[in-house]
Amino acid sequence: MRTRPYDGAMTSIKTVQITFDCADPERVARFWCEVLGYVVPPAPEGFADWAAYDRSLPAERRGAAFACLDPTGAGPRLFFQRVPEGKTVKNRVHLDVRVGTGLVGEDRLAALEAECARLVALGAVRGPLLRADGFNESCQVMQDVEGNEFCLD
Repeated sequence: MRTRPYDGAMTSIKTVQITFDCADPERVARFWCEVLGYVVPPAPEGFADWAAYDRSLPAERRGAAFACLDPTGAGPRLFFQRVPEGKTVKNRVHLDVRVGTGLVGEDRLAALEAECARLVALGAVRGPLLRADGFNESCQVMQDVEGNEFCLD
């Protein structure tokens, strides 16, 4: 990727949405709501809830997508879309959930373990603990309810 040298000119910041391919969008979205403290946005106007909206769609589109967002507006929207194929290889991009920021040593490990236990109770799967190596601090590798890797950092 080529980048231009910084010329001091103000550029606009782009907002991003993070999209997950998955088999069950609502299930995965609700898991991430719990992980991050995100919320499900209000249903479209004219619908009492998302289930009513979903029932209004053609059969092939029902359950095909779901989203959640940061209630403060600071974080990116997460979008979950149903795809026919299952996950077969390691993610090329993953989320780092920042739970140990500023902590080191045993304090950091305790924070990672506490959050790991909370997320395992929600359906996450614990992966390897990557211990501090003098350059990187410790982090806990995890998988969400459909096997997407993420880290507790």
